[in-house]
Order: sequence, then C-alpha cells, then structure tokens
Amino acid sequence: MVLSVENVAKSYGRNKVLKDVSFQMQASGLYGIVGENGSGKSTLLKIIVGELKPDNGLITAECRLGYCPQNTLLFSQLTVEEHFKYFAAAYKIDKEIYYKQSEYLMDYFNFKKYLNFKISNLSGGTQQKLNLAIALLHKPDLLILDEPYSGFDWDTYLKFWNLTHQLREEGCSILVVSHLITEKERFDTIFNLNSGQLS
Repeated sequence: MVLSVENVAKSYGRNKVLKDVSFQMQASGLYGIVGENGSGKSTLLKIIVGELKPDNGLITAECRLGYCPQNTLLFSQLTVEEHFKYFAAAYKIDKEIYYKQSEYLMDYFNFKKYLNFKISNLSGGTQQKLNLAIALLHKPDLLILDEPYSGFDWDTYLKFWNLTHQLREEGCSILVVSHLITEKERFDTIFNLNSGQLS
C-alpha cells in the first residue's frame, strides 16, 4: 500500500467540505478522483500532501511524493535550467541521478530549446509541462496530479498518457484529480467526490 486515507474530515466554519473520506492506493496503480468545482478536491489534495491539517482522520504515505498542483509552483524570473537545479537541491538529489533524470525529462518534454528562457517568457502549456517535470525530478513513488492536462496540446496530452504507463511499469502510483476524467479505461479505480464524500 502506497497511500492510506482514513476517515478524513475538514470543515471551514459550518461548511463541512470533507466528511469521513477514506480510500487506499496500491503500488503501480492509476487512480482518479473526479468532482465538480467546490466538491472538496483541492482541500483533499492539500491534506494528502501536508499543506492542510484535517480536523479528523489519518493520512499514511511512507513514500517519495511528487505533487503537481494546478497552479504552477514556478518562479517567473528563473530559467528552465535554474528550476531543475533549484528543485534538485531542494530534493537533495544525488548529482548522478539528477543528471540522468533531468536529461531524460528535458528530452521527453522537449525543454532543451527553452533551457535559458525565463518562465515569464514561456507559454502556459510549457509552464505546465515544466510543473510536471519538476514533480518527477526525484523519481517519486506516488505522483499526485491536480488537473494535469489543463493547457496541454495534443502531442503533450498523448505523451502524458505514455508517461503514466511507463511510470506504472516502474512501480509508481498515480492519483489524477480533476473535474473531468477522460480515458477512463486506463484507470484501475475512479472515485467520485460529491458533497464531501467519496463513492
């Protein structure tokens, strides 16, 4: 088991956003959580990755976690290459592993021509690709993706699904959270989050 969410609840004042949410993820699995805007998806994600504390419940995730939020965590005045180096230092990645992984990701997402571009000069779609690449830099065991293909062109969209297949073969589990999930046949399990509860 890679992730266990047990009886998680969260309220903002009288608004009960999450009510006794529980689910588990196994190694190499592809899981989805779908729900309308305001259904509690973002709150649940922030609790899983440690940005928020639940009012009740327990999260167990003894693994390397990669998180790709919907809003990119990028610095407008840094270049693409500087982002790779910055997050490699933050993750304390061994130099040899960093070199191999960064080269692979740069090739896969076609970043080499943008290495010296500042983020402020990149399109939204390219920024989203970089956001995903950074989440993968330390080779996580669990990858959590919030609206991951928003802004992707068709070629990147196809590459995204090829990448999920490859990651699963390597033992990585993936959680996709979205208001709309396509390619449903690719998923092992899809949960529906409605009125703060999973079904």
